[in-house]
Amino acid sequence: MFEHPVLAEFYGRFGPAPFLPHGAPREEPFKVLAESIVAQQLSGKAAAAISARLWSRVKPYPEALLQVPPTILRQVGLSHAKVRALRDLAARSLEGLLVGLDSLEDEAVKERLLQVRGIGPWTVDMFLMFGLRRPDVWPVVDLGLRRAAKALFAVEALGLPAFGEPFRPYRSHLAWYLWRTLD
Repeated sequence: MFEHPVLAEFYGRFGPAPFLPHGAPREEPFKVLAESIVAQQLSGKAAAAISARLWSRVKPYPEALLQVPPTILRQVGLSHAKVRALRDLAARSLEGLLVGLDSLEDEAVKERLLQVRGIGPWTVDMFLMFGLRRPDVWPVVDLGLRRAAKALFAVEALGLPAFGEPFRPYRSHLAWYLWRTLD
């Protein structure tokens, strides 16, 4: 499948990554973005636990989230900043923020999403990868990616952009495989 030997080796070890050309079911954009906000600066396990508590209290739709008082959102383990970010995302979603994202280029998606409180470059990269399943996102600000690249290839953070270049147009795949090595 992959011409690059590193990707071919990872593919054999971990199977297909959930990005094009491999199919993977998509979740609703609002839910993916909300979970990305929850996951900011948390371990995967902590983020999953808080997301599970959140969705046990409220359906993963903007209308439902806006009907829940902030105190309830705080009770599931969200910080004040994340509550404000989730509520801003929900309000903007109802205004049409998420409409047509599939048809936009990556930069246009970034421009639109960066308007939301609490959404920065990392969150947008995660959305491009896991919300839109884009195959060529290279999230160089991600700490897990940095740790794996350093451990496996002795690549420091400043060298990550250049390190990713030979893997175009499959850098999302590479990132996903590097994260798997940390599990």
